[in-house]
Amino acid sequence: MSPALWLWRRPVLPVLAVVALLALPPSGDGGAGPADAASALVVGYCVLRLLRERRRPLSPAAAVVLGLPVAGTALAAMGAVSSGAGLAGLGRYLQIFVLVPAAVLLLVRDRRDVRLLVWALIGLALWEGAVGVRQYLTGTGASYQGEDIRAVGTFGAQDVMGMATVVSFGLICAVGVALGGGSATASTPVRERAVAGCCALVLSVPLALSFSRGAWIATALTLTVQLLLSGPRRALKVGAVALAAGVVLVGGFGVGTAMLQERLDSITRVADAPDQSVTDRYTMWAAATGMWREHPLTGVGLKGFPEYRDGHASLALSSGSDTAGAGAGFRRQPLLSPHNMYLLVLGEQGLTGLLCLAGSWLALLVLGVRRLRATRARGGREYGVIGCGLLVWLLVDFGYADIGGPSTVLTAVALGLVAWWALAGGAERGRAAGSGAGLAGRVPVAREAGVL
Repeated sequence: MSPALWLWRRPVLPVLAVVALLALPPSGDGGAGPADAASALVVGYCVLRLLRERRRPLSPAAAVVLGLPVAGTALAAMGAVSSGAGLAGLGRYLQIFVLVPAAVLLLVRDRRDVRLLVWALIGLALWEGAVGVRQYLTGTGASYQGEDIRAVGTFGAQDVMGMATVVSFGLICAVGVALGGGSATASTPVRERAVAGCCALVLSVPLALSFSRGAWIATALTLTVQLLLSGPRRALKVGAVALAAGVVLVGGFGVGTAMLQERLDSITRVADAPDQSVTDRYTMWAAATGMWREHPLTGVGLKGFPEYRDGHASLALSSGSDTAGAGAGFRRQPLLSPHNMYLLVLGEQGLTGLLCLAGSWLALLVLGVRRLRATRARGGREYGVIGCGLLVWLLVDFGYADIGGPSTVLTAVALGLVAWWALAGGAERGRAAGSGAGLAGRVPVAREAGVL
């Protein structure tokens, strides 16, 4: 079989290439990297397939859910401080929240494709986690409290959340596979579930060494949700085992460092005795809220937060955050966003943009959970647990972070997985598509799922 024919019959391969390219070190300026370029090619490849098949790509419901962010983002682009900033911001939002997720939804044909993509995310997380653990052990990571020990993977000190995001996604996928959807008819083999469970345990180490409080909180809440979705009994059993293991490791063997303990304790002190990073974040949150109050419906325009920040921030805001280590020298990084996706959208796009973007996410969550409950007696529920888990993680993490950096394109891929489950319903298409049929071969079954 020629490579072109193989690619045509397995259209998920370009999406896997995007995930693989994230393992490469990003460019020094922190701008668009190879994975972003590959995501554009994925969208173009998807368009070519649709034109060749001459068919409607999405159902009206799917088009509304995925296209809802376009309205608020386009309106905010027209109110940007410059046309260049508006176009750049519009392109980025469409890439992350509309075009790439839609392309992933259309290029993933069946559960076999989802399985490949899920394990690609786990593999990327293991690679980045291994690099991060090595950085911690050898003192070659990003600077943290005067020591170069913060695990950041290949993303460097300019994107300290990159490795934490990748490892969190891989951990969520591994836990979803290990749980097997909580169904007696789980389609995942026992050996694969055991391997996934081991991967989840391994990935917990680099996640801890990332020193990312936001990622810790989002992952803990997401894993709790995944356990509950897999069944109350299983949730109690796994929760009891995890609690016992934590008591033994931390209390009995003293696993963990003083820095990890201090970072963990700081979560409970963010209101009483916040450090400078938390103070900066609170100040920028207040600045974004102030922008929204002056422009409640449409905000100050895309990419407008840096321009309006100083006019709304108090004197408690520092001039920037210090970054160093992981192969880079000392650099004062300016604070160009409030590190809260909801407030960033509220300040730059107003209430219109926030309702459109958050409405799309909530619709995906509701549809995903509903389809998960509807497939309780069938195999393949693990992919629903993974899809819902990824979206829950993003919704929680967006309270502490926003889009930006080379790792952001992985958010688009994750949203594509979420959209596949929520809008395609995880319908059994493997027999029809796995026989070698192209996209046209899945049309009759896909129509039943409401995708075409």
